[in-house]
Amino acid sequence: MRTFTIDEQNNITAFGSAEEAAAATTIPFDSFSSQQELAEHAANWPAERLVAIWNSLPGVVPVESFKSNKAAISRIWIRIQGLGVPEPPQPEQPAEAKAERKAKGGARAARGAPAKGKAAKKTTAAKNAPRGKKAAKTGGATAPRDGSKTAQVVAMLQRKNGATLSEIMKTMGWQAHTVRGFMAGAMKKAGYTVESFKPEGGERTYRINK
Repeated sequence: MRTFTIDEQNNITAFGSAEEAAAATTIPFDSFSSQQELAEHAANWPAERLVAIWNSLPGVVPVESFKSNKAAISRIWIRIQGLGVPEPPQPEQPAEAKAERKAKGGARAARGAPAKGKAAKKTTAAKNAPRGKKAAKTGGATAPRDGSKTAQVVAMLQRKNGATLSEIMKTMGWQAHTVRGFMAGAMKKAGYTVESFKPEGGERTYRINK
């Protein structure tokens, strides 16, 4: 399922799956795969942050406020659907058409000019796609933002006995594969050493080594 991540600097990045997001992101983040999940995150955000997120998206008209958080979330969700989606390749013109264009000279050459503009637009879109990954590389092992899902997981894993897989799934609303990907990717790259063990007759448990 397509997954989006948003970090503390409001950088939003699109990934093909939750595992890909966890493996590629090096700083603490919140993730969401639906408008409802985005709304759940935004429930604890100030209205100013939603405005800042919208204004940071490429190609939008900046705003000073939204009528409601619900309206802001809806507009942001619709807008980010184009993140990371490359433009479809332009079909190559047959050799006969190319020869005809050359034969007609300057007039045809002038009409061909917009094609170069489209190519430039494609390049710009491609450059915009890895925007989140570039931001991720600049991050370090920073403390997670208070109230974020990363902060909640860290708090659970810092307990003396850590947290079981089912506890994390229930608290965070994640699937088992999402938890495993998060531990192997985001937690490790954020600077945490996570111990995974399974007591005899018990359940898979995760704990942060201090």
